[in-house]
Amino acid sequence: MSEFRNRIESQREAVKIVNSFHLYDEPLFSLTEKSIARWVSVNQIDPKATHVELVIRASKKLFFLANKSQEQITEDYKQLSKDVEILLAQISREMGMLQ
Repeated sequence: MSEFRNRIESQREAVKIVNSFHLYDEPLFSLTEKSIARWVSVNQIDPKATHVELVIRASKKLFFLANKSQEQITEDYKQLSKDVEILLAQISREMGMLQ
């Protein structure tokens, strides 16, 4: 998808990043609100933990991109794509610090 991150690819990458650290008994299955809530609950993670908040932020931005994907590419869309990329890097760094 040219210079823009593919939304589905970004969702998969976020889940892959979180699960690649093998910190929790149950993996994160998706970036839906319910899936994140289950992951936090089952693994007894502090919902206010930085990595959880970053995952939620990424989820929200990707949801917004999903709603924009049928519209003409705008500067907002470009910025959101960049924001997601930055969030994925932050998630990876934060998860790495938990090891």
